[in-house]
This record gives sequence, structure tokens and C-alpha cells, in this order.
Amino acid sequence: MKLSRPVGFAGLFLLVPTLVACSVETSGDETTDETVAAEVTTTTEAAAFPVTVGDLTLDAEPQRIVSMSATATEMLFAIGAGEKVIAVDNFSNYPAQTVELEKVDAYQPNVEAISALEPDLVIISYDPGNLVEQLNALSIPVFSAYAVSNLDGAYEQLEQLGALTGRLAEAVQLSATMQAEIAEIVAGVTKTDPPLTYFYELDPTLYTITSNTFVGGVMASLGLVSVADGVEAGNDYPQLSAEVLVDKDPSIIFLADTKCCAQSLQTVAERDGWAELTAVKTGSVVELDD
Repeated sequence: MKLSRPVGFAGLFLLVPTLVACSVETSGDETTDETVAAEVTTTTEAAAFPVTVGDLTLDAEPQRIVSMSATATEMLFAIGAGEKVIAVDNFSNYPAQTVELEKVDAYQPNVEAISALEPDLVIISYDPGNLVEQLNALSIPVFSAYAVSNLDGAYEQLEQLGALTGRLAEAVQLSATMQAEIAEIVAGVTKTDPPLTYFYELDPTLYTITSNTFVGGVMASLGLVSVADGVEAGNDYPQLSAEVLVDKDPSIIFLADTKCCAQSLQTVAERDGWAELTAVKTGSVVELDD
């Protein structure tokens, strides 16, 4: 499976309106350009510890968090726990404060380097082997925030992080706000029959996503279908061939490799055979901030 940075939870507020605009413009309907914004009120009331989430129990509120998950990093800052984060993985680049934080490798982790940071909570999204076991042997608590496949999973994970960091009230508030605002956006979308199809490019080698992923679930709620669905059984991050993609001829192309790989509408149009794709001919190529 391709290991690639997923669209972050906080970035959902940028992604969903973009998807709405694309689906509406492509179907010929009209909409207004409205930006969604969620505000979280930080409380000063002390949270009750110990707290248990799954198999993990924290006796006190963590003060030195190492986040090895870009999505978890965004969640922590969104609920007001960002000031406790002392190090992040190489993919964590949002919000801007993360740029100055020490970096750790999430896919080839150095246990000694992590331990030297003296964390009282480590959050991972991927365990290459026995990372959790090694950290636990050093009495370092670890929370596994593995990639979720739908919005409900994201909301649950947000509230779990809120509980572990003493920010449960903030997490519940943000979760409720996002659910309400996303539901309002989705309700305003006119779905087409047959549904519009899309190709979500993770990198120029044509790795993509199916509808059974977190982002794919958001797309599905807007009536969009991935051209990768059913292409490779059991793999929700398949690599397509150029021939398959041209044959599928997606209505919309989303580029999640604009920053990492300098891809754009222009570079896509210059690929062999791509100028004839419906998405390219109609200008329905969306350059995402990856």
C-alpha cells in the first residue's frame, strides 16, 4: 500500500466546499462561494484524570506530546492542545506553528530519539513493527490513531484525543460544529444521475484512493464516485495505469501532489493522452494544498 499523507482533518473545511463547488459547476447548477469556519472555545476548567481510552490509561494530563500523525497534529491544535506538542512527524505542516517543532520519522522511527524527548504521550498512526511495545517498555504511553475510513471515525478520534489531553469539551464542541456544518453543505448539493466520477491523485505515479477511504467517504457523501472503485480488490490505495485512467475518463481530477511533486492543470494536460480527458477539457482539475 502507498504510504502517503492523507487530507488532514482540519483541511476538511477547505476540501468540502471545494468539492461542492466542483460537483455543482460540473453538473451545471449554481451555488454561492461560502467558506466554512469552525470556532472552538477553550475552557479553563481542569479535566478529571485518570482518563482511559481503549487500552490506554493516563494518570495525569500530558504536558509533552510527540505526534507522529499529521491528522492527529491538526486535531490537537484544533482543540487547544497544541501548546503541549513538542515534536511532530515529517508530514505535520499544519498549522504554521508545527514548522518550528522538532521532527521525528513516523515510518522509520528511532526509539532512542523519541525517548530522549521525554514525552508523556506519543501518538502514532502507523507501527512499522514493535514501536508500541518498545515505547511501553520505556514507560512511555502510546495512543494509536490509525487512519479512519469515514467521518464518524474522524469525529470519534477527535473526541478520544480530547479526552486524553484534557480537552474533551473542546473536542465535542468542534465535532458537533463540523457535523452540523458539513451536513448543511452536503444537503445543498444536487447529486447527478449517473453520479460524477473523480480521480484523486496522490502522486504522479497514479496512486489514488477508493470510496472506502476517509476522503473517499467525504466524496461519496457529495455524490461522487472514485474511478478506482473495484479496480484492485482489497486495496483502497491502488496504483492505476495511464490506460485505465484514460478509459475511465473521470469528470473531475483532484491533485493532492501540488506541493510535493509540483503537479498542476498544466502538467496534467501535458501528459500523454490526458488532454482529451473530460476533466482536463472542462478545466475540472482541482489543485489541493497537500
